[in-house]
Amino acid sequence: MKSITFGFRFFAATVSLNILYDLAAVVSFKLSTQQDEGNLRSLRSRANDEVNLGFNYAKDKIRGVNIGGWLVTEPWVTPTLYDTGNDKIVDEYTFCQYLGRTEATRRLSRHWQTFYTEADFQTIKSYGLNHVRIPIGYWAFEISAGEPYVQGQLEYLKKGIAWAKNAKLNVIIDLHGAPGSQNGFDNSGKRGDIGWADKASNVERTKTVLAAITAEFAKKDYEGVVTGIEALNEPAGFKPDNNLTLNTARQYFKDGYKIVRQPERGAQQTNVLYIVHDAFQPLDTWANSFPYPEYKGVALDTHIYSVFTYPEITFSETVRIENYCRMISRLKASQEKIYTFVGEFAPAPTDCAPRLNGQGIGARFDGTFKNSTRVGSCEGKSGLSQFFSEDYKKYLRKLFEVQTLVYESTSGWVMWTFKAEAADDWSYDAGVKGGWIPAKAGDRFNSVQC
Repeated sequence: MKSITFGFRFFAATVSLNILYDLAAVVSFKLSTQQDEGNLRSLRSRANDEVNLGFNYAKDKIRGVNIGGWLVTEPWVTPTLYDTGNDKIVDEYTFCQYLGRTEATRRLSRHWQTFYTEADFQTIKSYGLNHVRIPIGYWAFEISAGEPYVQGQLEYLKKGIAWAKNAKLNVIIDLHGAPGSQNGFDNSGKRGDIGWADKASNVERTKTVLAAITAEFAKKDYEGVVTGIEALNEPAGFKPDNNLTLNTARQYFKDGYKIVRQPERGAQQTNVLYIVHDAFQPLDTWANSFPYPEYKGVALDTHIYSVFTYPEITFSETVRIENYCRMISRLKASQEKIYTFVGEFAPAPTDCAPRLNGQGIGARFDGTFKNSTRVGSCEGKSGLSQFFSEDYKKYLRKLFEVQTLVYESTSGWVMWTFKAEAADDWSYDAGVKGGWIPAKAGDRFNSVQC
């Protein structure tokens, strides 16, 4: 595979842009112009004449978890699945390619059957959560000649939605991987080159898949359960390609609105929230992209991590918490223009979780990531919580609390992820059991304030 400099799960467009934007917001936060206010009424005041979303995203708070590593596999979430003995297997594409269709189908089917069950969804509900975000790859719906992927995920997506319905949970279906890979991350299905925007056929295939998701899951049968469809996860707006990927994503998101909101000309609009990702761009660049009333029921998803870039990976506890607190103003400003929520985050303060940055790739924190500078030892900073010190658990408690406090200045949050085999600092379930996440969502430890 071609060597790349961003073979990790998440990538910030430039090293410290978020910090600069947040500091700028603190120094000089400008209110919207009167013209903007005339064109875009407050979300609360227009909530009643939006589409019937099945959840009040203007008033109530999303408190949810991602069902990560299930229908789109990731080596760090389920390392046992990827312990194949073949170093060439680094993502679901190569998993299927090198194991072959029969063996890949056998192993993945077992994984789909066992990694999540209805009991997990009941547990999620018991924790006071109200949303699950379920990633799915394009290959669950269609595969072109030469692509080694195997199918069967759609059956389990339907099961997951049925389990969510029984537990009275709302579901966001998240298109997590697109043909050609929209970001080069392993969780797009194929690690390496970012090729989604390079071919118009890739984008057209993605639209076809989005239409298939809508045709099935925006039906009346799922109304009030599937309350959101995310058009594409994390397109790489940071790619240095003269904004080809970013501009392609912007146009795709515009086109996708029509696909999801009104799939048949003249037909009644669908009752699902249409969700776009920020493509790693500043939130304010999306503020006027979907003006009301031309666009109704649109939300912006942003993902916030502080462990994949410098200097964030070096932050002390105090600086890290202050950094999160500084985000409030820009998040509030975005929420005034468009439903905004944090669709991925974690309390983890390091990238020490094994394989988090990719199969065979080390961590920045301990200096084993290529060209990184060591910050400290990863010992006791990931893995199973039985090896976490009480001080480290208190730190995780503060980081979870400050983030959810800050993120509720928007429509809410969805943590990544509900569970992981060997990365408890990324697991909501382990956090509740380990005492750094409240047993009931919305409760506070009062361990930190902004």
